[in-house]
Amino acid sequence: MAGLELLSDEGFRQDGRRPGELRKIQARMGIFAQADGSAYVEQGNSKALAVVYGPHEIRGPRSKTLHDRAMVNCQYSMATFSTGERKRRPHGDRKSSEMTLHLKQTFEAAILTQLYPRSQIDIYVQILQADGGNYSTCVNAATLAVIDAGIPMRDYVCACSAGFVEDTPLVDLSYIEEASGGPQLALALLPKSDQIALLEMNSRLHEDHLEKVMDAASKACKDVYAVLDQAVREHLQEVSALVGDRGSA
Repeated sequence: MAGLELLSDEGFRQDGRRPGELRKIQARMGIFAQADGSAYVEQGNSKALAVVYGPHEIRGPRSKTLHDRAMVNCQYSMATFSTGERKRRPHGDRKSSEMTLHLKQTFEAAILTQLYPRSQIDIYVQILQADGGNYSTCVNAATLAVIDAGIPMRDYVCACSAGFVEDTPLVDLSYIEEASGGPQLALALLPKSDQIALLEMNSRLHEDHLEKVMDAASKACKDVYAVLDQAVREHLQEVSALVGDRGSA
């Protein structure tokens, strides 16, 4: 798809957004009572569900035990109905394995694993509907689920994708924008310290443009942080009100 179609002469994208504007984000925490932590996030039409168990004893061979910190175990999958084409293997394919590894690296950088030596933290994330920015949506959902589980982190981990069309950085790419084949970047950021938890580039971009795209992605991650932080505060108010009602009953 030509770059011309992705950005109009007036500077609007196909879905009406400005280049630096996020899709609408909706988030809910505490979806499943059985899990230690859970969350559901919608970014535009991309929808992700995250569930966290732990910290708990290591399952499987004792040789996996880390004596100075917790082991972070992640699993990424896509629901068979998440895309227009039916997937026979919701997880275990190359793309899912790659995404699982990215999530593991991201949360190992954010969770204070040294507080839980010889234990394991499980993070399961599933894409229910895919419309671009799958990694970002998963990271944002998993962050809320980890917070819901009460596991301490250095900071929120906020993620966003970015692309580059006609000398203009675009943030929070939709499926159509991803499918155009231009340069794309995925950034996971700890917003308060500006530390990068993960950075991935999947096609070439001239170094002259890299700073511009990084700045746009970084600002977008901070915009995501504002939304996630609001979701956490609203969830805390709901939980506090519920506890207060039970106390007065």
